[in-house]
Amino acid sequence: MQFQLSGQHIEVTQALRDHVTAKLDKLTRLDDRLISLSVVLSVDKLQQFVEGTLAATGATLHAEAAETDMYVSIDVMFDKLLCQLRKHREKISDKHQREARQERLYG
Repeated sequence: MQFQLSGQHIEVTQALRDHVTAKLDKLTRLDDRLISLSVVLSVDKLQQFVEGTLAATGATLHAEAAETDMYVSIDVMFDKLLCQLRKHREKISDKHQREARQERLYG
């Protein structure tokens, strides 16, 4: 999986990079067919923004978070992406189960 981390008006330190990479492991454990993840960290006065775009098989998921602490923003954004990825996986598995059921009944 491709992974890109960039910062706007902020230097991406090794500690921030390690924190994002640790959170990324949760996503890869849930689904191994992820294509790419792009994370942009930015600062605007007192707000710390994190924006993430995840390309998975069959979908592109996007999440944003704005908090006063960058680490909390990263956690919130990854939680949102995790929820979206779980929902996407449920849709896919439900569709395949429905198709298999119809094949058994009518096929």
